[in-house]
Amino acid sequence: MLRAVASGADALVERLAADPAAAGLFLDFDGVLAPIVDRPEDAEPPPETRAELERLVKTYALVAVVSGRAGEDVRARLGVDGVICVGSHGLELEPQADRWRRTLAGFAADAPWPEREIELKGLAIAFHFRDREDVQQAVLELDAIADSAREEGLVARYGRKVLEVLPPVGSHKGTAVRSLLDEHGLRRALAAGDDTTDIDSFAALDGLEVALRVAVASAESPSALLEAADLVVESTEEFLALLRRL
Repeated sequence: MLRAVASGADALVERLAADPAAAGLFLDFDGVLAPIVDRPEDAEPPPETRAELERLVKTYALVAVVSGRAGEDVRARLGVDGVICVGSHGLELEPQADRWRRTLAGFAADAPWPEREIELKGLAIAFHFRDREDVQQAVLELDAIADSAREEGLVARYGRKVLEVLPPVGSHKGTAVRSLLDEHGLRRALAAGDDTTDIDSFAALDGLEVALRVAVASAESPSALLEAADLVVESTEEFLALLRRL
């Protein structure tokens, strides 16, 4: 069920759809285009979602996926030409970020966490604990990893059943969205996400002529994301239904 958080959310959808050549779409991958799965390597968007993206990329000024995954990984999983893919929470647009790749790889190799639950995403490391029965114990162990990361000058933060470790640069999903908006001269946009890092994408739309922030809710959704949204959908299927309105 679509849940309008801000008055006029439906009108914002209609305004975006009325002039797609002047608007951009900024979408997260996991939990928005692809359902959350137990094994991150198994995530992929349904064929129906790919079909909608193929349609939208032909009409909108810009369709971009800004994800915590590596951009190349997202591009391969989407399989849709014309979609701009920015990975590592927008860090791939940060000129100084590449020097941190080897540091992150070394930290991941030394971390006391099962290798199969570590995902090295170029400019970010994901320590997954979705499969852990004892979540409290997992978080205690990950808190120690987070402390070690911070001692080495890295950034550590929790997401949906994951601890992420990133380089200490000022770039994030919001800076990537703002950079793309400025590059394409756009004043209308939609941003969609399901986790804490997507709040930065939402904030990047501040001051636009038309700005629609869509949260894809779940039992794990942070309350701050829902509060920042103009429109809340309850699943990736409902988000697909919204895409069909654009």
